[in-house]
Amino acid sequence: MIVSHRFVSAIDTAIDGVLSEWQGRWPQMGVLALVPEAEKGSVPMLQRLSQARAIPLVGAVFPALVTSDGFSVDGVWLVCFDRMPMHCLVPNLAEGAVQAIADPLRGALSTGDKGEEPVVFMVFDGMLPNVSSLLHGLYEELGAAIHYAGVCAGSESFQPMPCLFDGKTLIGGGVLVIMLGREIDRVALRHDYPVSQTLMKATSAEGNRIDHIDGRPAFTVYQEVIRHEFGIDLTHDNFYDYAVHFPFGLITAVDVLVRIPVAFDADGSLWCVGEVPPNTLLRLLKAPPAENSACIASLALALAGNTEALHRRPLLTFYCAGRRMHLGDGAVSEIAQLAAATGAGPLIGALSLGEIDQFSYLHVPRFHNAALVCLRVATEGTETA
Repeated sequence: MIVSHRFVSAIDTAIDGVLSEWQGRWPQMGVLALVPEAEKGSVPMLQRLSQARAIPLVGAVFPALVTSDGFSVDGVWLVCFDRMPMHCLVPNLAEGAVQAIADPLRGALSTGDKGEEPVVFMVFDGMLPNVSSLLHGLYEELGAAIHYAGVCAGSESFQPMPCLFDGKTLIGGGVLVIMLGREIDRVALRHDYPVSQTLMKATSAEGNRIDHIDGRPAFTVYQEVIRHEFGIDLTHDNFYDYAVHFPFGLITAVDVLVRIPVAFDADGSLWCVGEVPPNTLLRLLKAPPAENSACIASLALALAGNTEALHRRPLLTFYCAGRRMHLGDGAVSEIAQLAAATGAGPLIGALSLGEIDQFSYLHVPRFHNAALVCLRVATEGTETA
């Protein structure tokens, strides 16, 4: 179980004191650490302290942390398990990568509780261009045997950076996998982006790059639709001011997946956060306002289930960095709305560079942008530190 949590300054004496306290209470404990990019230099210290006490450690570096008060670039979130769950750090996600993720999970499933479908929480390096493909491959290997959830870590600048770690290693280009069972009892994700009228097709695309839309350079079509639908004159100079506010929506059979454009090339191609398969149908989206967020209301309802609120239980909360760029100060308002609407205490999490959930009871994993993903911590044995 997740039995404790602490937001601490990235100072070795502060962290070592928390680890000492926890180890005295739960000798077989393990730790999940969420580190903001500004504190990435504290990772070796975390590893040194955990090794000295023989405490299993996993973690990731994110653009910033989420707290009940908003966002922080200082400090570290520490989450304590009474027993460390199955976990692995998989580097070099190239050929054979899906098998490298699936094999340890399959082994853990074979020895675990047969009546339990665990939540597999994955933290990918946000620089990977093929997270959707990896998720689909993992589903082909494991199917509905697990619940899928996760996020992407790394730098908000979208520059390569080692961002995933355990007690000994710090890597980029990989994934951290944690198999959660009784620690989490509900997962919910929402984005609530309204859909425009214009329907387009990504006639040429590879990975997270869209080359052509309706047979023409992607940037040109993007400019025209933004001008027609929203009255915005998009140029190369103001691209970074507007793109985060007008992402693409990938139209699937059951929903709309957000893809935020983050860069363009001289040939008119657009680069997005997340893959865009060739011949995908697209609509342009307009990011919603933060005031009285329908996203937050829907998220709170999904998390509550049959109860009215979370009754001060912790809520693991990951908030898209692109969504924060769009909303500005409104993102802090959404965090406050989430805390109030759910009754959670505290919110424990980070700014993410992509979010993962699954489609309903089919367990088909999906990769999102611009979303909030929340994991409700089970109450048994949890202290509200």
